[in-house]
Amino acid sequence: MAVLALAAVALLGALVRGSNAEYEWFKAEYGPSRNSEHAEEWIIRDFFHDRRGGTFVDVGSYDYRRFSNTYYLDQTLGWTGVAVDAQEEFAADYAKYRPRTKFFSYFVSDRSEAVESLFVPTLNNLVASSNKDFAERDEFAGRERKVHTITLNDLLGRAGVTKVDFMSMDIELAEPKALAGFDINRFAPRLVVVEAHPEVRQQLLDYFEQHHYRVVGRYLRADPDNLWFAPSDTMMPGGVDAGTDK
Repeated sequence: MAVLALAAVALLGALVRGSNAEYEWFKAEYGPSRNSEHAEEWIIRDFFHDRRGGTFVDVGSYDYRRFSNTYYLDQTLGWTGVAVDAQEEFAADYAKYRPRTKFFSYFVSDRSEAVESLFVPTLNNLVASSNKDFAERDEFAGRERKVHTITLNDLLGRAGVTKVDFMSMDIELAEPKALAGFDINRFAPRLVVVEAHPEVRQQLLDYFEQHHYRVVGRYLRADPDNLWFAPSDTMMPGGVDAGTDK
């Protein structure tokens, strides 16, 4: 029954997005196929105009392809970058199918060389979290793991990355702690997408405002699950010609 309930929630989300004219515009322009969970891949392509040869960092990268925000960048546009996930079982497929991407298994946090608990629901490892209540909110028991932590600054230094074009972050309520260990002014990503659960949304908005990043309004309705940020001096893209969304 729990699996059926989860499937029903996913279907409802898909129906809501399907009724969104701005989502449909991106789907028509860049889809209908995608590797990301929602519209993320189309939005990244839109912002960078299918530019070739950039650098990404994918925090909470999950599977090498399924629900990946960076698979298209790597495989089609020739980007390179870093993927990091606390679930080490994803490493083998990154090495096999995405050799341009350097995969690391750590829990990204505000300090390195510590140990963090990760709760991985038995039937849905997509929502693995350091927050036990969050991981088990769909009534799936979470298996506890102990995972070594690292800051983004240390991780990128270890990977030899000095500049980032695109950053994706989806680590189930741990985003504020991860950002606390990231020198955003030093690495200066041109576009950042962060999953924005209600529990941490205001912290995310405050962090990016303090570091002179703005929300990219073009993507707000097409992707209601995430927040998209760019430096304040970016020439922001205009709205999409999606007609009237009644």
